[in-house]
Amino acid sequence: MTSGVVDAPSIDLRAVRRQVEAALEDFLAEKTREAAGRGHPPEVVQTVRDFLAAGGKRIRALLCVVGWHAAGGDGDATSALRVAASLELFVAFALIHDDIMDDSASRRGRPAVHRVMRARLGEDERAERLGAGGALLVGNLALMWAQELLHTARLEPGRQRLVHGLYDAMLEEVMYGQYLDVMGTGRGADDVEAALRIIRYKTATATIERPLQLGAAVAGAGEATMDVFTGLGL
Repeated sequence: MTSGVVDAPSIDLRAVRRQVEAALEDFLAEKTREAAGRGHPPEVVQTVRDFLAAGGKRIRALLCVVGWHAAGGDGDATSALRVAASLELFVAFALIHDDIMDDSASRRGRPAVHRVMRARLGEDERAERLGAGGALLVGNLALMWAQELLHTARLEPGRQRLVHGLYDAMLEEVMYGQYLDVMGTGRGADDVEAALRIIRYKTATATIERPLQLGAAVAGAGEATMDVFTGLGL
């Protein structure tokens, strides 16, 4: 053992990706059934499914499971996989909202969600504003579902508080990073230190550090392992 990280066996990352995507599909299939049973608009779940199906590297989900393995995770990986799948729904939320703020035309080679929503409204003069509002709500649901997946990950009681604390910290960091990004763009600032803060919160922390730490926390890792993953992330 070095700095709290275990010499784990090799990981089949393609298999991990398939398992994460299966967990997402099972969860969203249940959401589709719930929507049908309650009379909710079916296109909302389908929009999230289509967004996830459009691509993405699943890097956060993979690193979460890597963190679990590196911290000594062994045996049933269900909890780690559900936390990993939760990260993909969180990413969907963040990107849908990011595209609204940037008024991006596309994402992953397809029209951005707010553009899809706008197109559904046809010639309505309010279509642009309402499409953005609809996409905002779809993104909100993706975040709520990310939290639901996290809360149903069947974590060991002694590890649940740490996992949830790390997840909450990640959410807060991304929001601060996005705020700095938006407001910095509005001011036209040319500040390298400000840019590095944005990159830290939106990229280093949320893409590398926290996913690794979340997987490690599921496995019951201690502070030394968390410090290693902070160093890697930054």
